[in-house]
Amino acid sequence: MPAVQDSIDAIRIAAAAADRMKATDIVAFDVTEPLAITDLMMIAGASNERQVLAVAEEIEKDLYLKDGKRQPRSREGLTEGQWVLLDYGDFVIHVMHQESRDFYRLERLWKDCPNIDLQLDHAQDTTEEAVEAE
Repeated sequence: MPAVQDSIDAIRIAAAAADRMKATDIVAFDVTEPLAITDLMMIAGASNERQVLAVAEEIEKDLYLKDGKRQPRSREGLTEGQWVLLDYGDFVIHVMHQESRDFYRLERLWKDCPNIDLQLDHAQDTTEEAVEAE
């Protein structure tokens, strides 16, 4: 069963916020088949710790203001700024320092899952190339 439209709409809001803060290689996957705990995973890259925190903060702000006061169930990684995880239940958002992202390569885990069109043309093109290269 594919992800619900409400979650896809929220992920698009999060992706737009990340894009506005100059996050890189923003991608989202429909993980309903392999995972029972959530529907979508979004990953966004940032070049330094400060940017990781700024992107995560902007995502939280937009989801609260533009998506019915939605708040994460949990937030992790805010003290280190290397990898911030925002768990909204139906979807999970990873904002990762580029070095951590290169090391963990989370896209590999979900490369067989359908990509979500984030309606960010430049981000989708880059991500599809990166997944194909692996």
